[in-house]
Amino acid sequence: MRVRRSLVSLLAAVLLLLAGVLPADRSAGAQQLTPVDLRDVDSIFAAFQGEDTPGCAVGASIRGEPVLLRAYGMADLEHGVPNTPTTIFEPGSVSKQFTAAATILLALDGAISLDDDVRTYIPELPDYGETITIRHLLNHTSGLRDWGSVAGIEGWPRTRRAHQHIHVLDIAGRQEELNYPPGTYYSYTNTGYNLQAILVSRVSGMSFAEFSKKRIFEPLGMTRTQWRDDFNRIVKDRAIAYRPHAEEGWSMLMPFEDIHGNGGLLTTVGDLLKFTRNLETGELGGPEFIREMHRQGVLTSGEEISYASGLVIGEHRGLPEVSHSGSTAGYRGHLSRFPEQGLALAVMCNTTNGNAGGRLYQVADLYLEEFLPDRAEEEAGDRSSTAEDEARAAVGQVVSPARLQALAGGYRDERRGTLTRLVFEEGVLRLGRTPLVPESETRFRLGDDAVLEFQDAPSAHGRPVASLDTDGSPPVRLDPVPAFEPTEAELADYLGTYRSDEAEAIYTVSMEEGEMVIQDRWGRSQSVRPLYPDAFGTGRGTVIFRRDASGAVTGFSLSQSRVWDLQFRKVE
Repeated sequence: MRVRRSLVSLLAAVLLLLAGVLPADRSAGAQQLTPVDLRDVDSIFAAFQGEDTPGCAVGASIRGEPVLLRAYGMADLEHGVPNTPTTIFEPGSVSKQFTAAATILLALDGAISLDDDVRTYIPELPDYGETITIRHLLNHTSGLRDWGSVAGIEGWPRTRRAHQHIHVLDIAGRQEELNYPPGTYYSYTNTGYNLQAILVSRVSGMSFAEFSKKRIFEPLGMTRTQWRDDFNRIVKDRAIAYRPHAEEGWSMLMPFEDIHGNGGLLTTVGDLLKFTRNLETGELGGPEFIREMHRQGVLTSGEEISYASGLVIGEHRGLPEVSHSGSTAGYRGHLSRFPEQGLALAVMCNTTNGNAGGRLYQVADLYLEEFLPDRAEEEAGDRSSTAEDEARAAVGQVVSPARLQALAGGYRDERRGTLTRLVFEEGVLRLGRTPLVPESETRFRLGDDAVLEFQDAPSAHGRPVASLDTDGSPPVRLDPVPAFEPTEAELADYLGTYRSDEAEAIYTVSMEEGEMVIQDRWGRSQSVRPLYPDAFGTGRGTVIFRRDASGAVTGFSLSQSRVWDLQFRKVE
């Protein structure tokens, strides 16, 4: 079947070559890649073909030579403008590698050191007693809270207000605590990349947009790329961003903000391919530039993480890959490079359901077919089904069903206070949908890169303390917690008004029709669900109420993935 498919694809490639679609001169390494039939690419984007839907653009290059530039759907539904390969989209956080590049170029100029204290250039940041370096900003290990998440806690998430960099500095400047000491953990935060844009501007003496144009875009021939530093500016050939609307088909979802550096790049798939090619050739920046861009972060524990400088170093189906995904408002983007094969791909979409990453990998697999394991063999050896089988086989041999049943229940993550729940069902202990494969009565494997280990002796609530160890991150202690079903009388302890100066937020906890709710100062309510004693799950994160020595509730902390332990005090 593969031979027949390859012959068909080869014939299609020859026809395309004669038609001038594919370049005639490709390197020997590139010749090893599977020729691609454009009909296969079109089928991947079939959902976005027509005049009544937004869509995507896709580009691919081999050793820097474009071999694919296609577009689907509409750039502007109101005016009937179709997407083209030169349509300008926003790829969201794919932009971060451009910001990192600007920062590193400034360091190579000798104007800064990547090990400098960030407060040297941005004194508006509080002094936390520990140094946050520029390198911490590059690989998301600074501990700085994500400004957009804090704004959302206040009640004004992104896309609801026209934020500017002054808001980033304002929010970051009033954070009394970090998520964690710098270098201790990895946690994704846009704040670090907005601060880099501000830093580059202050040190270079020109706007970040101007610096990027002179030092990156123009030298690389990226003629259709700019930063969205003024969302009111007219940008010719820009795609409007949309999201599906249940009643009207589509509604616009644009990033009405001037903040950039974390995202905000306006570009084309062709220009993205030019930039990622330079990360292999070093034509701009040289060997040291390439090394710094790909230098992975190292935690204080000595653990190396996959995140480098706006780049994720990883694998796709066993092949080395350098990539980054992104989303801003209704835009979606993904840029990937497979260094060993010389293949690079970019996909950008102007709809929230574009699934840019998923479609990029489908296109990538067409080119990489000869390098990938056979699909049938891969599916037969799928890790999830194998883990399921291994977990079942170990019951009665490595561990008893009674032991698994005894370990099931809720566990509190000591870092953020969030709840991890282990469930015993159908003879298997699971964390979410992931089966735990027993290696002993105390040690369990989760997937390929995580281990959950229990202490020998039971502790509180009859279950032992656990430790979750994931590659690239220090182990996290998980403390067993009891089930929590508070009565209405017990819920009365939590009622009141709470304020956070760090988020400039006021929340009121009250009862509505026998249910506890949490409401912001604009009257928007959310129901809460009990997790464990004094802890509740909400739409804004995990709320953990704090008590004084007498047992009276004095406040609560709020934790999300990008904001840990944000304090609220009880004011009424």
